[in-house]
Amino acid sequence: MNKKNIYAATGALSLAALALLSGCGPQQPEANLQDMTAAMNAYLAKKGDLCLGKTQWPIDVPQREVGTRARNAVQMPVLEHVGLVSASEAKVEDAKEGEQPTEITVTRYVLTEEGKKYLHTRGTPDTQADFCAAHLTLDKVVGWEARKETGDADKAKNAAAAAVSVTYTYKVEAAPWTGDADVQKAFPMVDRVVRGAGTMQLKQNFRHTDSGWVPEGV
Repeated sequence: MNKKNIYAATGALSLAALALLSGCGPQQPEANLQDMTAAMNAYLAKKGDLCLGKTQWPIDVPQREVGTRARNAVQMPVLEHVGLVSASEAKVEDAKEGEQPTEITVTRYVLTEEGKKYLHTRGTPDTQADFCAAHLTLDKVVGWEARKETGDADKAKNAAAAAVSVTYTYKVEAAPWTGDADVQKAFPMVDRVVRGAGTMQLKQNFRHTDSGWVPEGV
């Protein structure tokens, strides 16, 4: 039976399925524990830093935000409390659209020598440095599943390469100051991740290429 007859008989076979039936299509690689473990270790070696999203220094907190729940107004005094930043008063121009610039008073936070130890470049040398609280390494791969196709772009990509979502647990090397009670209140997500070492399950997507399994979304 040739491919034309197979297609006519079923009325629904995809071109990819026909290629597999005829033995001339590329075989998608099977994910296995050894490969997924190696891929996760490589990913976390480069992208395992748990950072605070503070990339622009110094950080200025306007006086009008002091005492509010604005993120930096809450977090920066805590970082000062644990000796990672120092604060001073400064004057800056506050330029609002359509208005003349006005001078306002801000509390300016700069990294101390201790704080500079936690300013890390994430991934590659040309990546902007971020202030980081911990580094994650692999505990174990719990499992993986084939990625679900959600749109035309995903379908086209997955037709050419296998894609999986890996579930894993992790170990954590946390900065000593993450154990401070005030830090834990100001950075609850950091505290949750640190406390979840060995039990909390995270996910990372991978796609198979000529270079092997590579992470998606990085």
